[in-house]
Amino acid sequence: MKKILSFLAIALLSTSVLFAQSTWQADPAHSKVAFSITHSGISDVSGLFNSFESTITAAKEDFSDAVFDLSIEVASIDTEIEKRDNHLRSADFFDVEKFPKITFKSTGIKKAGKDRYKLTGDLTMHGVTKPVTMDLWYRGTNVSDRDNSSTAGFQLTGTLKRSDFGIGSKFSPPMLSDEVQIKADGEFKKQ
Repeated sequence: MKKILSFLAIALLSTSVLFAQSTWQADPAHSKVAFSITHSGISDVSGLFNSFESTITAAKEDFSDAVFDLSIEVASIDTEIEKRDNHLRSADFFDVEKFPKITFKSTGIKKAGKDRYKLTGDLTMHGVTKPVTMDLWYRGTNVSDRDNSSTAGFQLTGTLKRSDFGIGSKFSPPMLSDEVQIKADGEFKKQ
């Protein structure tokens, strides 16, 4: 009887270790959140946010149960033109004084091919929260020879409508397209 109980205890401990939930933190030096919008119907203007934090929690090795959290400092917007960045920070667009953060919290993830997923979640921007679905590509996990740490790579892409969030309502297409392309790349280190 003692042998059976010992075996069951070991089996339970092994199972909990195998399926333990892990937390992964974005490495800012190897991650970015970028966007692109069409200006005057003839060119694309791109930019990024320089300050953000993102975490992933997952128990499965393929991240098929992952939960993503993202928080962006809107004032860190950078389109390489200071005058434009200041305008984007103003009440005409993001109104960073009132709405300093953009947040995303995933609510579901569905397989969409090998290492591909549809990631759904609640995006809050400019005081408006909307459900969105984006394409997620899990690019793999590397283990460092130096310190045996694990790093996972992801790319998130999709399209948002700025009108859904009340951003830049004075500027109608074709001056600025309603659709904004999103591309986020991240390396996440296991904590």
